Amino acid sequence: MSFDDTNTPNVPEEVPSEASENQPQEEQHLWDADETSINHLPGMYREWFLDYASYVILERAVPHINDGLKPVQRRILHAMRRMDDGRYNKVANIIGFTMQFHPHGDASIGDALVQLGQKDLLIDCQGNWGNVYTGDSAAAPRYIEARLTKFAQEVVFNPKTTEWKQSYDGRNNEPITLPVKFPLLLAQGVEGIAVGLASKLLPHNFNELIDASVNYLENKPFEIFPDFPTGGMVDVSRYNDGLRGGAVKVRAKIGKVDSKTLVISDIPYGKNTTTLIESILKANDKGKIKIKKIDDNTAENVEILVYLPAGASPDKTIDALYAFTDCEVSISPNACVIQDNKPYFIGVSEILKENTDNTVQLLKRELEIRKGELEEAWHMSSLERIFIENKIYQRMEDCETMEAVVQTIDHGLEPFKNLLRREVTRDDIVKLTQIRMIRISKFDAKKADEYIASLEEEMEQIAYHLANLITYAIDYFKHIKKQYGKNFPRKTEIRSFANIEATKVVVKNEKLYINREDGFVGTSLRKDEYVCDCSDIDDIIIFYKDGKYIITKVSDKAFVGKDIIHIAVFKKNDKRTIYNAVYQDGKGGIMYMKRFAVTGVTRDKDYHITKETPGSKLMYFSANPNGESEILKVVLRPKARIRNLVFDVDMGELAIKGRAAMGNILTKHEVKSISLKRKGESTLGGRKIWFEHETLRLNADGRGQYLGEFHGGDQVLIITKDGKYHLTSYDLSNHYEDNILIIEKYKSDVVWSAVYFDAEQNYYYIKRFQFENSARAQSFIGDNPKSRLVKIMHVDYPRLEVKFGGDDKLKEKLIVEVAEFIGVKSFKAKGKRLTTFQVSKIQELEPLVMDEPKPDEQGEAVDEHHDEDDENQMSLFNE
Repeated sequence: MSFDDTNTPNVPEEVPSEASENQPQEEQHLWDADETSINHLPGMYREWFLDYASYVILERAVPHINDGLKPVQRRILHAMRRMDDGRYNKVANIIGFTMQFHPHGDASIGDALVQLGQKDLLIDCQGNWGNVYTGDSAAAPRYIEARLTKFAQEVVFNPKTTEWKQSYDGRNNEPITLPVKFPLLLAQGVEGIAVGLASKLLPHNFNELIDASVNYLENKPFEIFPDFPTGGMVDVSRYNDGLRGGAVKVRAKIGKVDSKTLVISDIPYGKNTTTLIESILKANDKGKIKIKKIDDNTAENVEILVYLPAGASPDKTIDALYAFTDCEVSISPNACVIQDNKPYFIGVSEILKENTDNTVQLLKRELEIRKGELEEAWHMSSLERIFIENKIYQRMEDCETMEAVVQTIDHGLEPFKNLLRREVTRDDIVKLTQIRMIRISKFDAKKADEYIASLEEEMEQIAYHLANLITYAIDYFKHIKKQYGKNFPRKTEIRSFANIEATKVVVKNEKLYINREDGFVGTSLRKDEYVCDCSDIDDIIIFYKDGKYIITKVSDKAFVGKDIIHIAVFKKNDKRTIYNAVYQDGKGGIMYMKRFAVTGVTRDKDYHITKETPGSKLMYFSANPNGESEILKVVLRPKARIRNLVFDVDMGELAIKGRAAMGNILTKHEVKSISLKRKGESTLGGRKIWFEHETLRLNADGRGQYLGEFHGGDQVLIITKDGKYHLTSYDLSNHYEDNILIIEKYKSDVVWSAVYFDAEQNYYYIKRFQFENSARAQSFIGDNPKSRLVKIMHVDYPRLEVKFGGDDKLKEKLIVEVAEFIGVKSFKAKGKRLTTFQVSKIQELEPLVMDEPKPDEQGEAVDEHHDEDDENQMSLFNE
């Protein structure tokens, strides 16, 4: 929006009437009761509305790019700085003091102050300031206290570099913008709604902003992404640098306590535990999810326990929580700031560059101001030294007027003026006359020289900083990070989210019925034929005897037509459900057979299995959820020259094609009947599964690490970094934690070798074992939480190199052939101690390649690699 009259909307000019010209202005009315017309007032619109809009945008709702503050926030901080004495002040007092600068009510100042305090960056709070997790409000201003943080005092204020203006009543001065030497706007984030536009910048991580500023100054690339005080997880793939049109998805962190309990430990930004629980209960009432109860144990940290009913899948419930509740929200940023007294839409990267450049200029101004102060101090110190050492002050005794004193001192300084860096002014001489005699009598030339030398040293240092301003700015940012960065770790985990299809995770909260006689389908036909369980957001697929099929939405009651032969819930992009069909092409025509899948079609549109020849009809139809093969028994009608009236057809030999394919010819003869003779196994083979580390989800789309082809009861093995393992199914709805060390298809006969540090014995142990079938996470390195996994291998003959440290660092490194060192035992066994010496490093070597054992004359196996040297090597490790 522009604030020039030239850019206002084209409004027809007001044409004054004769009455309005003659009538006094105070007697004119916007609406004349005696007239039936409305007087258009474009002038008022142009002046008053744009003035109001400009005021709201510039003075209330949108932050300034330089300091990242709205006017009310800037005035609060300025007031707190003027009040600052190192102690806490009552918030009520701060509000009252701020009202000298902010021409609005105390409530708006109090709310803005609480919001600043909850961001935990600029204001040190004491008392009950509310809770961003639960949404609890702060205590009354008379009960809570605040003061500026050390960070704010160091980074936000400097009266020497501040530009000032008069306050609204002209009694005080207030800053135009504060000289903030940090990208404060991006660190805190902001949200404001003005007239005709809005501003919404998401908060970013303190340390990452400093790193990005340093990278920018070093001409290196950088990226910055949101970090929210409420934690959670964020998908920034569509962040769009914080500009309009971008969006981020934010999720709560949901974990599994056990098979019947979920725990929510972080919540999405902008939500609190109250609103989150309300959304969960609402989804439960609507039947989208099924929960037993919810307990909110939130205090210092978020802890919401969600209890599931018997038989509910925790993984699908997690997906349903993301799909139907506020456990996942989408946030659309809109980076709008005030720059050059106008609103600008600018990306967060550009904001960071502007803030960094502004910081460099502020640092430069501070150096230049300090340089000027030092030069003035050097000048006066040098002048004072000359004045005292050369006893010029004694010449003042015979002078009767001030003007004579000034001339006498100026004449006495004349021989020494070439030693100074600037001219001697009358004010300089007046300052010399004000030096007391006691100070002259105690003058120490050595101390004066040392002081002047220290000034010169600092001036040289400042000159160096000014000549190397970028390096100085980089060092400044690094100092800020070192001083305060430890208090601001990243709270929100950046992660890619898998898209959740609501129809796959919604609870089956309805039952589908069909009235075949009348052609109705719906969830309210409880007296008719039951079809299956479904949800109210499902689609259903319906096949008819004439080969037509449609997909339509589940409803209470809908007319779909008669002659239905198959009805089921439709799964979009389902390539595993294969339909087998035999149809006659037209009346008395050729019989065709086909296998096909329906992955996606337009809702409520007619499609056809047949070639749409009039009189076509289905002779056989079946739906196989896993592509099972079928052997059909075909009986022909007796006819001359037909030898085989009965024969079998293996549908599994047909290729699976698209739904519009014509199919293969079954027979050209008239068919009496077709029936299922035998159902076989799936012709689709196993399901190929991949694991995507970015989303921590399984998929069948080829994304990420290939795990293998899975059949029936195959399982996935998960080994975590903390030395635990468990098995899961290969269901694509499974959720996995981000501490996965190894994930692969489970094979019960694989022998694993693990090296771990046992915290109880304080030694390294090695063990060989096979994982047992267990869906519960079990530790294979013991129960001590301080024990840690070092290496885990599943090659046949692993080898390790052990290097020693500490007092044993001079010992020769040892090579361990694990298969000979220890036998295969249970995963619960402790294993064998690796060594009693102090270990500095254990690394894996290339494994041995062993030949198959050869039978000796007595038929016993002989291992040619097992010799005396191996026995000696093993003895080095024995206790």
